[in-house]
Amino acid sequence: MTKRVKSNLKKIIDSKGITLRQLEAMTLFPGDEKPRVKFETIRRLYHDTTMQYQRDSIGILCEVLKVELSELLVLIDKEETPAEN
Repeated sequence: MTKRVKSNLKKIIDSKGITLRQLEAMTLFPGDEKPRVKFETIRRLYHDTTMQYQRDSIGILCEVLKVELSELLVLIDKEETPAEN
């Protein structure tokens, strides 16, 4: 069976009681107007629908959440669907 990357962001921020908007705000540097990680990027990671992972965004999220990469992203068996056969 093939493998795929799975995001654990939902599990992490739900356990910390953080909303998606709060996480976006946590990526701001003091005095900045724009977050370093956009809401849409966070939303896709939260719902595990991300197709490509931007290394800077992943690094920032690990930093602000104080988690290791291996906690945020894990390798799992890819579930095959009838369309993939």
